[in-house]
Amino acid sequence: MRRRGIATTALVVAAGRGERLGRFGNKAFVALAGKPLVGYALEALRSCPEISDIVLVVAPPDVERARTSLLAIDGLRTERVVAGGADRIASVRAGLQELDASCDTVLIHDGARPFLTPDLIQRCLSAAREHAAVIAALPVTDTVKQVEGQNLVTATFDRARLWLAQTPQVFRRALLAEAHERAAQEGGSATDDASLVERLGHAVHVVSGDPDNLKVTTPQDLARAESIVAHKGQGGSRKILVRSGIGYDAHRFAAMRNLILGGVKFEGEPGLSGHSDADVLCHAICDALLGAAGAGDIGQQFPDTDSRYAGISSLSLLARAAALVRELGWEIGNVDTVVIAEAPRIAGRVPDMRRALAQAMGIGEAQVSVKGKTSEGLGFTGRREGIAAQAVCTLLPARGSGGG
Repeated sequence: MRRRGIATTALVVAAGRGERLGRFGNKAFVALAGKPLVGYALEALRSCPEISDIVLVVAPPDVERARTSLLAIDGLRTERVVAGGADRIASVRAGLQELDASCDTVLIHDGARPFLTPDLIQRCLSAAREHAAVIAALPVTDTVKQVEGQNLVTATFDRARLWLAQTPQVFRRALLAEAHERAAQEGGSATDDASLVERLGHAVHVVSGDPDNLKVTTPQDLARAESIVAHKGQGGSRKILVRSGIGYDAHRFAAMRNLILGGVKFEGEPGLSGHSDADVLCHAICDALLGAAGAGDIGQQFPDTDSRYAGISSLSLLARAAALVRELGWEIGNVDTVVIAEAPRIAGRVPDMRRALAQAMGIGEAQVSVKGKTSEGLGFTGRREGIAAQAVCTLLPARGSGGG
């Protein structure tokens, strides 16, 4: 059903392949709390009566799948799927070619931004009635440095004048078509459509965006998105979501090193070989926490090829891992661990280990368990060649957080 007056088409760009997300296939279909990632934005757009058409742009192999699983028929608007191009600008251009003749205004949104809200849509469309080009954006709060060469700062920018662009971006159709036509003639690339409009010398108006309107690009982004869903639930109510993780590490004994387990020094015992202080228990906990938060593992976050971590206290690494978990919108529920070794016997030092580990993670001692086991003479630990450790953890959505 067409509305009289200005007809607005929402063009949802979802042709990304998701390599940085670590997933195979179209990022649009990645599950977020059991629903395709792009489905959240589509629902928000359907709630807006000013949207008369929705054009979903996906990778060519996914057109039929999107047509059968993502489109809705409700009689209020038309929805269709088109094949995208080699990059974002080419995908938008493919979508523009499918616009209905009655379309006057185009709203472009990244399908990888699931937390589009009806309020943000309305504010952008309202501003577009006065301005021919409108984008959602957030002011920069951190100091921004320009870095070149071998990680050298070459400039510091005035953050009072810097904003982080988001979508939706809304344009008069004729202006957007002209910008894309010019870009096709001149070549080059751009990361958003506003950049192309700016090249024409046309002003672009900014509407305050939404901090939760993140673009899901990396595994950490997806973890934060899941945390946001956990907090908001359906209809804005908080839904409980528990994440769990498992970690394992093993190190061989090494002469002339101190043995550190759970942040505690064991005097007179042979130490372990490793790039850091080789605290096998801390390393296992780090992997459990990072895995539960979708933030990779200790090798990714603190690689042993980085000289900054040579000989570092593993309690420091554990504290950083816990901080990252909180940045992603989670709080640590509990950590349960096992140290597997014929020697030393750790029972008498367990209280000290629990205390040190809890302090590093910023949680209570009651939330940390440390157990010691032997392997009854079996395997490398049974032969007293080294020590292994296992850890499991649970994460809960951080209270009072919007998911990050």
